[in-house]
Amino acid sequence: MSRSVKALAVAAVIAMAGGATMVLAQQRPAQSQRPVVQAPAPAPAKTGLGREAHPAEVAAWAIAVRPDGQGLPAGRGTVKQGEEVYQTQCAACHGEFGEGAGRWPVLAGGRGSLTGENPEKTLGSFWPYLSTTFDYVRRAMPYGNAQSLSNDEVYALTAYLLFLNDVVPETFELTRENFTTVRLPNVGGFYDDDRETTERAFWRANPCMTNCRPEPARVTGRARVIDVTPGERPAGPRVE
Repeated sequence: MSRSVKALAVAAVIAMAGGATMVLAQQRPAQSQRPVVQAPAPAPAKTGLGREAHPAEVAAWAIAVRPDGQGLPAGRGTVKQGEEVYQTQCAACHGEFGEGAGRWPVLAGGRGSLTGENPEKTLGSFWPYLSTTFDYVRRAMPYGNAQSLSNDEVYALTAYLLFLNDVVPETFELTRENFTTVRLPNVGGFYDDDRETTERAFWRANPCMTNCRPEPARVTGRARVIDVTPGERPAGPRVE
């Protein structure tokens, strides 16, 4: 075989090998198309502090009561029984008739005061649902000894507060079964926040941030119950 024939044969073999390599390269998926396998995240390190809560411990705090009665425990209590609980557990702070002692909150009265200068937010004047009173008393009262009352005592105490606010008669007994039938005076006094539509005309695209009012600020109202508004004091000596 001549040198030229041998050269052609070698060139043919090289060309065939190169073509096979190109075919294999085309059949092999691109590097960017290969699935990315991520290493699993390491487990959080144990600190050695605390433990998982037991179901009974979780249940002890899952005591929320809704306006529709969901979450209410079994129990019952009369106005008369509630008066006894109130006088021993509540009267020292809230007064014998719910009028409030010292600076402690008022629990009775105030109906019709919400539009006045000194509104009283009580069960009979402000709160729309009885569950607010029951849930709060059961969860946080008496002050300093929270959750010490039995379910029957909470029912009785709530019944007594209803009586103090002239919502139920003295013979009334509150139970889980009749709880949602009690309708408070201000249940219809609440509505959804509609400021996005009713006050949109007063909104400004570029609100004023400095020197917006020519006259100095002045006190227009005072928080009478909690007494947090500072009064006018005589000017004292200047301290350098």
